[in-house]
Amino acid sequence: MADYRSMYEELGMDVELHEQLMAGFSQMYPQMILDQPNRPESMSYFDYAYSEMHGARIKELQDHRARGGKVVGFFCLYMPEEIVRAVGGQCIGLCAGAEVGTAEAENVLPRNLCPLIKSFMGFKLTRTCPYFQCSDLVVGETTCDGKKKTYEILNEIVPTYMLEVPQMKSPEDRVLWLEQVKRFKVEVERLTDTQVNQENLGQAIKLLNQRNRVFQRLGATRRANPAPISGKDALLAMLAAINDDPTRCTEKVSNLCDELEARVARGEGVVDPSTPRIMYTGTPTANFKLHHLIETSGGSIVCEDACSGSRFYRILIDETQDGLESQLMAISEKYLEADCAHFTPNNERIENIVRLAREYDVAGVVYGVLHFCHTYAVEFYRVQKALAKIGIPTLLVETDYGQGDVGQLKTRMEAFIEMIGN
Repeated sequence: MADYRSMYEELGMDVELHEQLMAGFSQMYPQMILDQPNRPESMSYFDYAYSEMHGARIKELQDHRARGGKVVGFFCLYMPEEIVRAVGGQCIGLCAGAEVGTAEAENVLPRNLCPLIKSFMGFKLTRTCPYFQCSDLVVGETTCDGKKKTYEILNEIVPTYMLEVPQMKSPEDRVLWLEQVKRFKVEVERLTDTQVNQENLGQAIKLLNQRNRVFQRLGATRRANPAPISGKDALLAMLAAINDDPTRCTEKVSNLCDELEARVARGEGVVDPSTPRIMYTGTPTANFKLHHLIETSGGSIVCEDACSGSRFYRILIDETQDGLESQLMAISEKYLEADCAHFTPNNERIENIVRLAREYDVAGVVYGVLHFCHTYAVEFYRVQKALAKIGIPTLLVETDYGQGDVGQLKTRMEAFIEMIGN
């Protein structure tokens, strides 16, 4: 790996603390990812992308900024990426998913707050996330009370723009969201000093639709039994897509799909066909903790109802719309279809979970909830009830990003997977 120390210093990072953080990731990665049996050869690119997530990719972003381009950091898939791409901007998902800077975060936030929120604030306050450091604008959203209040504090440190995502999907809410999309367009135009028009927005829509189509291909291969790819490797590809160049990502995921489709045709998989098939849903996951526990306890994750899963790529934007106004309407409709647990009523999410469970022939569902994530925790009741009606058991797992509960969780996972296997 190249030496990026000078680049980190220019970004104002705490270089020593960052090196300690990356050393921990380097120790974890082989055990969780590289040691998996029969991995697809095409995963080598994603291993490289992960190893350079704070290196080569950051240099690309810094080179982009040196040429006058802008970088927009975001936390949630409700950020209309197409608008940023239309004016030549780069989009990056911001760091979370690890216990970093907890003490610093708790100086400004309550202790009994979601680990995800404390994680991204910890990354920023300790200056250990290069994506944060090279973002010209950070985009937050109102999908969670804890997040939207934290963004007020974050705005004191880095320019933070708020998108008001409706809590319902009535006609009035759709009008509100469309206006939010239009306001965001104006903000991005101000940031980049470039106008969004029908041509550049149309190109951006096609670019991201192409990326999402290859992920739909990837998802389709996982319906096969045996599964041709592990849940951890599928998650790795998804997490890479959030920060990677979309054209390059499309090419690399397409290569992976070619290999997986060939595996499916040969009846080849990464697990025995008798391995219980699991769906993950619940709180968005930005690390491999629960996936690793499930797949080392005898299960095989074959699909995810999550922002780092099918919600990311399930819905495409209509490319046939004529005129900027129609394009913005199509964008707003696409993003509002993502079934976050903050919506009420949220029948669409329940229906989609049931549909996925049937399509992927799962034996059980693991429902992960980060501590103090009340929105997803409360919705577990309805999800469990709907799955029980079609005979699929559900395991609720409440956890954080630490390793202190791994032994207890593994015991519960093993018991659950043994039960559904029988």
